[in-house]
Amino acid sequence: MPTPSLQAKRAYCAKVRRSNYVASLRLEGFDVAPEDAGRKLPSRESVLGACRARQG
Repeated sequence: MPTPSLQAKRAYCAKVRRSNYVASLRLEGFDVAPEDAGRKLPSRESVLGACRARQG
């Protein structure tokens, strides 16, 4: 059995990370749809910018 390539491993980890994120949101009580797992997550900078904009 051939070993998977590094690119395949990274793709698998990214897919699982998104799936776990959606499952975590569901456990916390947020309404999420199955297609939310396929959406790209926001970058750290954009999240920080949004939080700072709300504060003032």
